[in-house]
Amino acid sequence: MELQNLKPVEGSIKNKKRAVGRGEGSKKGGTSTRGHKGAKSRSGYSRKIGFEGGQQPLQRRVPKFGFTSPNRVEYNGVNIDTIESLVNSKKLKSSIVKKDLMNNGLVQKNDLVKILGRGNLTVKINIEADAFSASAKLSIEKAGGTATIIEK
Repeated sequence: MELQNLKPVEGSIKNKKRAVGRGEGSKKGGTSTRGHKGAKSRSGYSRKIGFEGGQQPLQRRVPKFGFTSPNRVEYNGVNIDTIESLVNSKKLKSSIVKKDLMNNGLVQKNDLVKILGRGNLTVKINIEADAFSASAKLSIEKAGGTATIIEK
């Protein structure tokens, strides 16, 4: 037993906040540690998110910029070298559909899949996906496979 290991017995220390606002005898009555007057002393007060004491808040100081197109189509990219390594490790067959990519954790159920052209393809593979980059399509066809776009 050492000095830094000593702790009070379980239940012997009471929460000092318990007596706040419970009369003058508690020494925490009166203003109940809230100070005098002002919004913070009143019940129901809650500061707005981002409030900086009257100073112009950060989200209003920083200018707005950019544009988000409502028609943007977001694809989840899968590179050829990733597919080839899975084929070589016998996790994927020579014919690949979206479900195969889902089972190997490369894409989610509702993702649109785009095959990208990073890496070299040496294995003949037939792939079905939502989109292909030009270099990926060229690489797949060069290796003797086919790149088929899924019709929606």
